Amino acid sequence: MTGVMLLFIFFASPIISIFTKVPEVHHFGVLGLQIVGAGFIFYGVAMVMMQSLNGAGDTKTPTRINFIGFWLFQIPFAYLLAKGFNMGPTGAFIAVPVAETFIALAAWYYFKKGKWKEVKV
Repeated sequence: MTGVMLLFIFFASPIISIFTKVPEVHHFGVLGLQIVGAGFIFYGVAMVMMQSLNGAGDTKTPTRINFIGFWLFQIPFAYLLAKGFNMGPTGAFIAVPVAETFIALAAWYYFKKGKWKEVKV
């Protein structure tokens, strides 16, 4: 994930150039890829922690974390940044890695807490 993160941060422009030549689309594509790509390490941590909980039979905790992290935090936060703080697409892009960071930290916390060991499958 670190390699992909670095690739997206430093080579966003050539990557986006494959898909569009329209300057404004290219600008926002590069911006989005760099901002969202900056959170790839946390995406990896979140995926590993969530699937560890799922694999241990604790499927309720990842479901709750995802529901809260995406539906109750990321979407309203993206709207708040984009519209409330007039950040536009940049605000929506920023909300993605911020939410993923919180999701990764929550999943790590619940994994370390160890209640998944008590789940009967």
